[in-house]
Amino acid sequence: ILMVDEKGKNMKCLTFFLMLPETVKNRSKKNSKKGNSSSSSSSKLPPVCYEIITLKTKKKKKMAADIFPRKKPTNTNTAAVQQYHQQNLNNNNTIPAPNWQGLYPTIRERNAVMFNNDLMADVHFVVGPPGGTQRLPGHKYVLAVGSSVFHAMFYGELAEDKDEIRIPDVEPAAFLAMLKYIYCDEIDLAADTVLATLYAAKKYIVPHLACACVNFLETSLSAKNACVLLSQSCLFEEPDLTQRCWEVIDAQAELALKSEGFCDIDFQTLESILRRETLNAKEIVVFEAALNWAEVECQRQELTATIENKRKVLGKALYLIRIPTMALDDFANGAAQSGILTLNETNDIFLWYTAAKKPELQFVSKPRKGLVPQRCHRFQSCAYRSNQWRYRGRCDSIQFAVDKRVFIAGFGLYGSSCGSAEYSAKIELKRQGVILCQNLSKYFSDGSSNTFPVWFEYPVQIEPDTFYTASVILDGNELSYFGQEGMTEVQCGKVTVQFQCSSDSTNGTGVQGGQIPELIFYA
Repeated sequence: ILMVDEKGKNMKCLTFFLMLPETVKNRSKKNSKKGNSSSSSSSKLPPVCYEIITLKTKKKKKMAADIFPRKKPTNTNTAAVQQYHQQNLNNNNTIPAPNWQGLYPTIRERNAVMFNNDLMADVHFVVGPPGGTQRLPGHKYVLAVGSSVFHAMFYGELAEDKDEIRIPDVEPAAFLAMLKYIYCDEIDLAADTVLATLYAAKKYIVPHLACACVNFLETSLSAKNACVLLSQSCLFEEPDLTQRCWEVIDAQAELALKSEGFCDIDFQTLESILRRETLNAKEIVVFEAALNWAEVECQRQELTATIENKRKVLGKALYLIRIPTMALDDFANGAAQSGILTLNETNDIFLWYTAAKKPELQFVSKPRKGLVPQRCHRFQSCAYRSNQWRYRGRCDSIQFAVDKRVFIAGFGLYGSSCGSAEYSAKIELKRQGVILCQNLSKYFSDGSSNTFPVWFEYPVQIEPDTFYTASVILDGNELSYFGQEGMTEVQCGKVTVQFQCSSDSTNGTGVQGGQIPELIFYA
């Protein structure tokens, strides 16, 4: 059989002897006549038949990763593979078994074996501050391929031939996370080390790892850590993360200011927050947060937390607090008795509240603008009938989803259709059955078909492309308005809101009609 490719070039020639019964018999007779001398010539007989087969060759060659896509080692090699994985974690410098390379089918997996491994290491790093260092092995070629900083360090014009390099400003866990990405092409981030890993990625110019750290921070961003991340995002020059932090701080300002993380920010970040026009918080909350920060700052500077020292560390930032815009009760019972203000400042502010001729103040006296809430109305009309909407303690619910991150502040609800009336409303917000926020409050309706706002204690962050359940249990005058001609999708500014029926609704509310006509949110 002559095997050729599509272009007719000879690839391989295979010869087979196909001996038919009659042919074997005739040739046996001839061979017996010729004797032993013919036996050697019989092996050189031409083939009885042949055939040309055309083979289609593939232009693209398969690499090892294509042939073995992340294939796990066979059972016979599992123990050895686990041994090397444990070696990488512990850095115990175990002597490798013969032919360890054969355990891993791809170059990526073989390269990963070298992660945190002293085998063939030609450089070591002493990572961490004094007293908390860790000695980690490295391989110059692998590191230089993964980072331009390492390339300059080992192969640049000013390269120094050092066997040991000290890195006191990077945490060992963060440095290991960066090495794991360089060696294994794996991103392994944790909430308690992601900021340190971002610092390492920025320092050694590993942009894809830095981007992954920023994405991790954005997805885990909340009011509890927004102030700290704001400080870090400015340090790392990450404008997108900075903007996301401001969105959370503005909308959930009181939660952010009351968080423990607020006291950990630097002075520049404190000033930027106190200057913020769109801060959605009462000024007394801003004042109390600044005093809490001052107390912790005194500890950082090893000062006794006296009134004088608190005022000293606050400096000019104290006058960024808009004390004259507080409610009079908040000022009289809070700021005026805190001791942080001088006697003259206290008197002048009291005169600002009461006197026709107001004194000049060093404090900003203009109220903050805050955020303007947006309202998403899902009904095209409303109505009431003789057999009015009845409550009797039953639940009205609707599910919704948004295409951009927003902060739900409350719901707009209908009121009485037969004159003024007071309602009690228990509002609730859930995600996948888990209660995120609830509040019990009362509101007064004037008998019109308008909606009346009912607020949560704090705005709730809503992630995009996830359905949430809005619920309300009303108690009051049963002669109530209800919505009609409901829409499944509503465009509200730059936010698109989708609605669908909820199984929690036991009082008739759905997409087409019922209660909860409005979602009130910040975007």
